[in-house]
Amino acid sequence: MSASQYIDPLLYNVVGANYTAWRNSSTIGFNPTNTTPPFIQVFDPSFLDIIGPSATIRAIASNPGFAFAHEAPIYVPELNAVFFVSAGGGALAYSGWYNNSAVGMINMTEVDEALASTTGNVNIQVQELNLPDTVQMVNGGTGPYKGDLLFVTSGRALLPPSIVRVNPRPPYNATVLLDNFLGRQFNSFNDVKILPGTDIIFFTDPAYGWLNAIRPEPKLPSQVYRFDPSTGQIRVVADQFVQSNGIAFSADGKNAFVTDTGSFEGFLGVNQTFPATIYKFDVDPRTQSFTNRRVFAFSESSAADGIQLDTMGNVYGGCGDGVHVWNPEGTLIGKFYLNSTTAQMIFTKSGLVLLEATVMYVTNIQAHGMILATQ
Repeated sequence: MSASQYIDPLLYNVVGANYTAWRNSSTIGFNPTNTTPPFIQVFDPSFLDIIGPSATIRAIASNPGFAFAHEAPIYVPELNAVFFVSAGGGALAYSGWYNNSAVGMINMTEVDEALASTTGNVNIQVQELNLPDTVQMVNGGTGPYKGDLLFVTSGRALLPPSIVRVNPRPPYNATVLLDNFLGRQFNSFNDVKILPGTDIIFFTDPAYGWLNAIRPEPKLPSQVYRFDPSTGQIRVVADQFVQSNGIAFSADGKNAFVTDTGSFEGFLGVNQTFPATIYKFDVDPRTQSFTNRRVFAFSESSAADGIQLDTMGNVYGGCGDGVHVWNPEGTLIGKFYLNSTTAQMIFTKSGLVLLEATVMYVTNIQAHGMILATQ
């Protein structure tokens, strides 16, 4: 369960030289009310229109010893199920150079029934998918894409990163769509989205495979790519990132959002002077290249990993203390505060599902997500 707390920015614009609660690390969340997480922080009254009058945050699955729910959430309405993947590397990931990550699925109908029978948290059984060996270290996902799950993988060891379509139903057969850049291996794909109104795939390719010790040293810049499956053509549409990460589009397809999580340096640690920034671009109507780059938002708590948009154009980002929400102008208006890194989130019929690695939560907010399905 959870409560909502209003944080008036005017009360904290000036704290004075004797202030003792300075946040010297971006990994420490901003919780001036000392409220026990999880709870909802409201930084602007407009956030109340998003959460509605009775929003709560409740755990729906947990496994303290395994980072089972970290990346690549995809909601399939026909199955009322969320698909996701475990962390790629790290102490609780049980994946690395020699071990693949695990793709899981949770049935949201079972979640709804369990939540209706109690006022507290529930722990629904997660089903692990048995995928072919061609799917190695999934890190990003979107869809359904023509009825399938669309995953991008980091690759593992010398196995290349790839774009893969996976049947969301048994036997979970997979089709690899792309695994090279004209004969060159990519670094480690991270996130993926489809440009609205098309079936063209856009994805990011940072160096996190190497920084998380699951891939060789990168051989390409950290870039954003456009891939047209109908022609096989692939090209770069945006560059000059330290580490390109999350990607999303506006509903009309005129704007793109890309996160730069350069402050995350994997085994090199954290560099708080590097980007923790969401950039906004115009999408060229003819070439679909990303133009007119500008800062949309900067996260003061770690950096935004995955990003999603709701139907009102608000941007949701998975950050170091939970999920942050910025309005279309880039103003932080609220947080779903978990006090731990929450890399990803996805809208479902039941509400917004939050992936906090070892715990999955759902918050029954009023807002609805963009339609991500591609026919």
